[in-house]
Amino acid sequence: MKMQMMMGAALVALAPLAALAQDVAKEPQYTQEAIDASLHRSLSEMPLTGTPNGIPLMKGNNSTDKPPLQMIEGKPVDTRPGEKKDDHDVFPGQSHAPYHHSVDYTVTTVVDGLNSPWAVAFLPDDRMLITEKPGTLLIVDKTGKKTQVANVPKVFYLGQVGLLDVVLDNKFAANHRIFFSYSEEVGDKSNIVIASATLDEKGAALKDVKVIYRVAPALDKHVQMANEGGRLAVARDGTIFAIIGDRSKSPPWLVAQRLDTALGKMIHINPDGSAAANGPFTGRPGALPEIYSIGHRSEEGIAFDNKGQLWEVEDGPRGGDELNVILPGRNYGWPVIVHGIDYPGETIGDGLVAKAGMEQPVYYWDPVIAPSGLAFYKGNLFPQWKNSVFVGGLRGIALYRLELDGHKVKAEEPLLADMHLRIRDVRVGPDGAVYVLSDGPGARLMKLTPKK
Repeated sequence: MKMQMMMGAALVALAPLAALAQDVAKEPQYTQEAIDASLHRSLSEMPLTGTPNGIPLMKGNNSTDKPPLQMIEGKPVDTRPGEKKDDHDVFPGQSHAPYHHSVDYTVTTVVDGLNSPWAVAFLPDDRMLITEKPGTLLIVDKTGKKTQVANVPKVFYLGQVGLLDVVLDNKFAANHRIFFSYSEEVGDKSNIVIASATLDEKGAALKDVKVIYRVAPALDKHVQMANEGGRLAVARDGTIFAIIGDRSKSPPWLVAQRLDTALGKMIHINPDGSAAANGPFTGRPGALPEIYSIGHRSEEGIAFDNKGQLWEVEDGPRGGDELNVILPGRNYGWPVIVHGIDYPGETIGDGLVAKAGMEQPVYYWDPVIAPSGLAFYKGNLFPQWKNSVFVGGLRGIALYRLELDGHKVKAEEPLLADMHLRIRDVRVGPDGAVYVLSDGPGARLMKLTPKK
């Protein structure tokens, strides 16, 4: 299970937010005094982050190498040294789980020729919705035929952002409502927005498109256009969880530790975009009531397990990709604690991997796999994959199956490693097959079924 540290009296999440700005050092600092001071400063006055002058980019290259995966039973699959030389597990089995081969499988391409796809969702009639970052929403049938959906809002497409996730309302069969996220251009700035719409499946068009949530503030669309998150998950009660990245560069800023912005947070909203009831920070002066948890960096996957518990994966910098169990009101530590280093090769803050009052990941990767997409196996087609969660690897160049014992990772198995594809998303279909979306131009949607 997610390992909770003792709650500290000086937790930044518990500090009051003041309207008046106070001066703090120009460069981000990570002492408790500096963290507290940042809460009393206008967000617009916080320094833009960027690589400091004179620091060469990417000292060493462990996290830029394609990992030489080692498929030896009982041995860790990644033999590279970690980026953070003094890193260590906070509890046994927190990283480098042993390899375990589960079952052979067959890979079938459902559709190819996709243009930088980001997400896939299943419609009740066995067709699928696929988003493409440049701004295209597709309906794809089981033969691979693609139909473009009309009336998709204009998106800001650059690098990591564009048209992002898409999910169905729990009552889709009756109301045909979908929710989707995308990057919106605001002059020379951009932000992540969440929208709802009615899907006209026969007419292949969106109707009644409404933006239900906008992340504030909008930030420079060229300087701070990475680490924006955007994944969505609909809970059993119909409310929506969304992960919002902190948009920091190098060195990272402290925005993920503030309660007056959704940046670097998990948020919990109703279908109309209002804050869900009984939020952990509701009533806190200056805090956004929709915030569910804080201290996140660049979350790229979110899913509920078979018992309804919420999990997420997020990208670390150089080292420190995380798999987390998400609990209300918790602080997940970024950028105060991290199992990694900054992109230029420097220590982040005080180089802490643990701190009282801040959560530890269930599992982490150092060097990174750049996780994207998260899905728990809930089908019957692969009995051997019961108690498994799948994580896509953009830099890991594989689909990672993690075998769970409760909240502990027992084994790790890279799948599709011989295809050398960046994996953007993974979902379990209603037929029990595992559907995997690769990344970039000319990408494909693949289907994994048992080998006969």
